[in-house]
Amino acid sequence: MKIIACGSVPTIMAPEKYFTGRVLQTPIIEKEAPARLRATLVSFEPGARTNWHTHPLGQTLYVTSGAGRAQTSGGPIQEIRAGDVISFAPGEKHWHGAGANTAMTHIAMQEALDGVHADWLEKVSDEQYGG
Repeated sequence: MKIIACGSVPTIMAPEKYFTGRVLQTPIIEKEAPARLRATLVSFEPGARTNWHTHPLGQTLYVTSGAGRAQTSGGPIQEIRAGDVISFAPGEKHWHGAGANTAMTHIAMQEALDGVHADWLEKVSDEQYGG
């Protein structure tokens, strides 16, 4: 058994290279091989969002608080709220983030393939985000 004490893992500011707006990330777990799981608590301030990206083995989000938005390439923007579970298929191009006037926090869970959890793409423009 391994216990990771509350407060022992620092929260970091998400890199501007992959996010727009103020986003905080608190790692929950990153399992060592042969396991592949990574889970992170991600908090988005209003208007903040990820870049477009994909995950080689897919991704699951569990919204813990607030309300936000998510979209897959070519699909409509979907509203997401606390308690929702969102699943993206392997390789599915998507983005997610807070609402324009609401913060949103989710737990992001994904597995790595050959050590890669995500493939980061272009920024989501203000026009794309606005719907």
